Amino acid sequence: MVDVENSKYAPKAEALFREGYNCAQSVVLAFADKYDIDFDTAAKISSSFGGGLGRLREVCGCVSGMSLALGLIQGYYKPKDIEGKANQYKMVQELAGAFKEENGSYICRELLSGITGDTNPKPEARTTEYYKKRPCPKLCGIAAAILEEKLGL
Repeated sequence: MVDVENSKYAPKAEALFREGYNCAQSVVLAFADKYDIDFDTAAKISSSFGGGLGRLREVCGCVSGMSLALGLIQGYYKPKDIEGKANQYKMVQELAGAFKEENGSYICRELLSGITGDTNPKPEARTTEYYKKRPCPKLCGIAAAILEEKLGL
């Protein structure tokens, strides 16, 4: 099990989600101190991945956020860097596997099973009831803690 309690980044990710950022943004922005692009740009880059990619309820935005943050922190950038690409893909698979092991899935609609299958592009209002029924803040924290552990931060 991932150690969310002692994580530096999990509380940041959870707080960012509660501020209104989507799940992918919350994970990416929790690690803003680890990469060299500004906060607003990181928020924009990750903005399309919330709700399982634009509320399509596919791969959880938390997992996409881990992958985006990983790329910003230690991604490869040369197109012929086959070893860098393989290492990056291996780490993404490990992160997704750890998230699935912790939560039973990395598919948004499965994680929200019984809550909503809504793919309407208009997000729900962030009310007290919204936060009571959703695991999303907790999932953001778990994702951040997994990335933190895997990177040894």
